[in-house]
Amino acid sequence: MLQENLIRIYQESFRNNRELPALTDYFKKETFSYYEMAKEIAKLHMLFEHCGIAKGDKIALIGRNNPRWVIAYIATITYGAVIVPILQDFNPNDINHIINHSESKLLFLGDNFWDVIDEDRVVGIKAAFSLTDYKCMFEREGTEIGDFQRNIVKHYRTRYAHGFSADDIVYPEVGNDEVCLLSYTSGSTGFSKGVMLTVNNLTTQLMYVLPKKYHFRGSRVLCFLPLAHAYGCAIDMLCSLGAGTHVTLLGKIPSPKILIEALAEVRPHIICSVPMIIEKVVKKQIFPILGSGLMKTALQIPLIDSVVYAQIRKKLVATMGGEFLEFIVGGAALNAEVEEFLHRIKFPITVGYGMTECGPLISHRLYADGYIPGSAGRLLSDFCECKILSPDPQNIPGEILIRGEQVMKGYYKNPEATAQAIDEEGWLHTGDMGTIDADNNIFLSGRCKTMILRSGGQNIYPEQIEAKLNNLPYVLESLIIERDDKLVALVVPDFEQVDAANIAPDQLQDVIGETIKELNSLVAPYEQISRFVVQPTEFEKTPKKSIKRFLYTN
Repeated sequence: MLQENLIRIYQESFRNNRELPALTDYFKKETFSYYEMAKEIAKLHMLFEHCGIAKGDKIALIGRNNPRWVIAYIATITYGAVIVPILQDFNPNDINHIINHSESKLLFLGDNFWDVIDEDRVVGIKAAFSLTDYKCMFEREGTEIGDFQRNIVKHYRTRYAHGFSADDIVYPEVGNDEVCLLSYTSGSTGFSKGVMLTVNNLTTQLMYVLPKKYHFRGSRVLCFLPLAHAYGCAIDMLCSLGAGTHVTLLGKIPSPKILIEALAEVRPHIICSVPMIIEKVVKKQIFPILGSGLMKTALQIPLIDSVVYAQIRKKLVATMGGEFLEFIVGGAALNAEVEEFLHRIKFPITVGYGMTECGPLISHRLYADGYIPGSAGRLLSDFCECKILSPDPQNIPGEILIRGEQVMKGYYKNPEATAQAIDEEGWLHTGDMGTIDADNNIFLSGRCKTMILRSGGQNIYPEQIEAKLNNLPYVLESLIIERDDKLVALVVPDFEQVDAANIAPDQLQDVIGETIKELNSLVAPYEQISRFVVQPTEFEKTPKKSIKRFLYTN
């Protein structure tokens, strides 16, 4: 158990950084300083008291990233209650189920989400509040919660008759072993589970990130990943607020044009992203230029290639604000060709590995410390240990097991799933396959559940073949599955490339066939594709944008 405590860190940060900007809504241009944020938290604590919220009670939260989403989250955990953030892309049935299953007593939501809430089903909810202005949108009959909230300023002035000072930023003791976050996974296997994360689990994230100086007093972050997901929440929000960082919030992952404009305006000191964003920039904008005749020839000339790459790096860094220390990718594997190119031009990109059950960080390595392309970074060995279930962990992939400070307490109201995930010795079975080198760098191979065992005894990791296929012309995304002991590729064409090349619909089958031939020349004989199926539409995905493999492999 760590000595440091998340709630104590926030109490000190909000006091010491009270004059600094904390949260800004990029589109509304509304900003809360740390002092103003602390005042709003104090008001919500009064509201929780009036509603009879006790320590450990659940409060649900759903909506787009905005300052009041963040304030509701922080107010909940600094009160001693448990926050239940819900991904806004969940379908209405899942949203109602999560509110019920979590036994949430209050609900904060974006105004447009009230239409999907069935108040007759979520009978445990006492009241619901808007993330636009905290107005009470719903209350159970006889509670008088709406009246209290309408007069919250009056109650606040009575409570703090002599004004609200830094000395009034005092939060209750919440032990490191206490659950403060109930996060429902997005379920690529067909169902979601409530991950119970403790104060200790979240404190671990801060104790890894803050010493790296990604975030520091007065630094800037542009948050565009959904905060209801563990990755964006931990790095862009939880760690930022512990350091005195100014967090500018975009309501959702924006168009490339808006994102570039926002990056140029905010000039963040660290950028956290999913692979899709940087892959689109490189594959759609940079690769076509480098592949043109004159440029292609120039890159064959020694020294000239270095000059060209240096200019590309300079322009790419400037496009993204010009002041970031590192561009961190997480949530999915980065395209190998894109990663190799970015490291060739010395673009400061790294890939981290984690999962919701670890709050989420498991491994990461700073670019300046010698990040190794193709790895998922170095194990956070100060906080956890790793075991690979393999006779040769450095060379033969096996399931990755993690034990340590950031491992969850378990799945809420699901002891069977908890016992399957965490064994008697405390090892979390991640379900991921990989290896680990002598320097604790982790290399991922794929998921245990997706591994295909061929009749010849070979282990095949579909994700590795898919990565190669997705890198070939005219392929947007793919799935490799097994049918009748044969490997079959389900291929979604990149219709933008297809149209640009003037490929007629009746030619598409032959074109993809040629791509499959090229793929088979790149893989081992036992990994070769026997046949393929062209998918007319993209695969169905989870809110985290992972493909729902179970829909296509069964």
